[in-house]
Amino acid sequence: MTAPGTDIERLLSIMAQLRNPDGGCPWDLEQDFSTIAPYTIEEAYEVADAIDRGDLDDLKDELGDLLLQVVFHAQMASEQGAFGFDDVVGAISDKLVRRHPHVFAQAQADDADAVVQNWDAIKRQERADKGHTDLSALAGISRGMPEWQRAAKLQSRAAKTGFDWPGPAPVIAKLHEEIAEVEVELARAEEDPLRAARLQDEIGDLLFVCLNLARKAQVDAGSALRHANAKFERRFRAMEALAEDGGTTMRALDLDAQEALWARAKQAERDGAA
Repeated sequence: MTAPGTDIERLLSIMAQLRNPDGGCPWDLEQDFSTIAPYTIEEAYEVADAIDRGDLDDLKDELGDLLLQVVFHAQMASEQGAFGFDDVVGAISDKLVRRHPHVFAQAQADDADAVVQNWDAIKRQERADKGHTDLSALAGISRGMPEWQRAAKLQSRAAKTGFDWPGPAPVIAKLHEEIAEVEVELARAEEDPLRAARLQDEIGDLLFVCLNLARKAQVDAGSALRHANAKFERRFRAMEALAEDGGTTMRALDLDAQEALWARAKQAERDGAA
């Protein structure tokens, strides 16, 4: 077994060499924070995918890829004299201790809800200590996250003030209302110069309510959408295979024939799960 810290020191050394103008990697040397950011987001999603699939070997690899993103950003910051990897580790260590006073100090938190309340209160105090003047319950929600995720965060924060639906039923009623409003806009003449903007607005409202429904039903919207994507991909690929078995292709079939293949793929999936 390697000595504590040896592996991370090796990783930091490798990253430093990749960014070394003298003999480093041309691709790594061309990168900056903005070009690496999309990879950071992608790696986080690949971690979530490995977890969703229950593949622990893959999870180990994906966590390594995600750790590389942290090391890459820290290396670039170090080159600018801003901060280094040790500063990143120190900052998160301090934050964890500060936000868990029920573990590391004398505060009391008897359940998970109490922990969340303490966490939120401490975050608000941290923002105030840093001189942030935005005291809204929605303050600090990143604009860099995917919009569906940001919508869920906005809704969750607003709910903590009491501004929330009492349960899923009224959200479903609101969903029907939003669908009707989308239908109204779809019925307008395509030549209407405001039609596209109004449709975007109404479909945005519809998606926002869908996310609210997931939250009220205690369903993680990201996981639900990943499952829906996986199910669609699985069934569509089965349709393609069925079409090929029949000596044709999806493109050569009309919609009715494609729908029939969808029904067969869906039934086969159900029979296999039985």
